[in-house]
Amino acid sequence: MDYDLLKQKIIIILDEKKEKGLQEIIDLLYDSADYYDWIGIYIIKDNFLHLGLWQGKQPTEHTKIPIGTGVCGSAAKTGKTEKIPDVHADKRYLSCFVSTKSEIVVPIKYEEKIIGEIDIDSNTSDAFTKQDVIFLESIADMLSKHIHNL
Repeated sequence: MDYDLLKQKIIIILDEKKEKGLQEIIDLLYDSADYYDWIGIYIIKDNFLHLGLWQGKQPTEHTKIPIGTGVCGSAAKTGKTEKIPDVHADKRYLSCFVSTKSEIVVPIKYEEKIIGEIDIDSNTSDAFTKQDVIFLESIADMLSKHIHNL
């Protein structure tokens, strides 16, 4: 995966399409790595994570998650990226798809306040690398002002 090229494409989409480009960005990320099997952006509202835009083979049943519940809720509470190499070994994991083996959740912050997160499931065990963490945290930073303005 060419992380720098993806960042450049995302910058262009955000500059040209503003909020309307978020689905295009999710689609671009989904297509960028064969181990990104489901991607969603959750937005925080009223102490819950609400699923916004997503891409994958099927929807998740977890469209509203209380802050502090599950891996997503934990990341929203702490503001720290959660990289789970084996979701079945993590008691916090809220099962969405039987095929999911690993997950990464990256908080989206605006002026130090957590406003949402990027959630990616993979059907590959231990799929996410340190490069994925760095890349996705930079994407979360890029998305923050656009999501804040929604």
